[in-house]
Amino acid sequence: MADRQVAQLGPGAACCGWNHCGRRLAAGAVDGSVSVYDSQPSPSSKWQAHECAIVNVVWLPPEYGDAIACVCADGTLSLWEEVAEDDQLPTWRKCKVFEGGNSHILNVQFGLLLSSLKMVTAYSDGQVKVYELLDSLELDKWQLQAEFQNITDPVSRNGKPECVSASIAWSPRRGEGQQASFVIGFNSDSPHFNSCKGDHCGLSLQKELEPLLDEALFLRFGSLRKLTSAGFRLLSLVHRRIREIEYML
Repeated sequence: MADRQVAQLGPGAACCGWNHCGRRLAAGAVDGSVSVYDSQPSPSSKWQAHECAIVNVVWLPPEYGDAIACVCADGTLSLWEEVAEDDQLPTWRKCKVFEGGNSHILNVQFGLLLSSLKMVTAYSDGQVKVYELLDSLELDKWQLQAEFQNITDPVSRNGKPECVSASIAWSPRRGEGQQASFVIGFNSDSPHFNSCKGDHCGLSLQKELEPLLDEALFLRFGSLRKLTSAGFRLLSLVHRRIREIEYML
């Protein structure tokens, strides 16, 4: 079977992401532009989203229209939605900008919980923030629901880390009765905030978190956070110990 070209990304493309049905591709570039491709090699839309490089693009769940989140190298996060008026070609409108403040936003992911949209953001100082969309028709109306440090005990002893990357993954929903959950890992400049690289560590948590992540993700990152409908539960691996702290909504 001959290979078929899906899209021709332009020079400077730095990141890309498929929408949930796999028919649209968004690509961010080092010049701060974003391009969206629809089953054609050339982009159907292109606009300037930031002045700095785009480091990650994430589509929102399809229930909230065609919308994407862009994480920028300057630590900001912007939300964009596609709008069409009358017979004009669709354009992308900026809905919201989240500033990182003294730290940078490293990553973002979205999940559905009890018919509401949650947004999880990870910051370069190890902080995690969870937002909830207040109006499904207005992507600029978000409420901060919770914020917490990725790992609590080592912070008091070693100070705050400087994290260079973060990974967030929501657990796939397999039924209405299943609780929504996510895992998050940071890669920092301090070994106190990273996992030890041993098989024993992987096995000690694998049974409890098997539905949420695979062993490779666990061995790379040192802390995991699980979100359930009852609240936030911190599962931190520190020197092969599991410490548990509850964060109730």
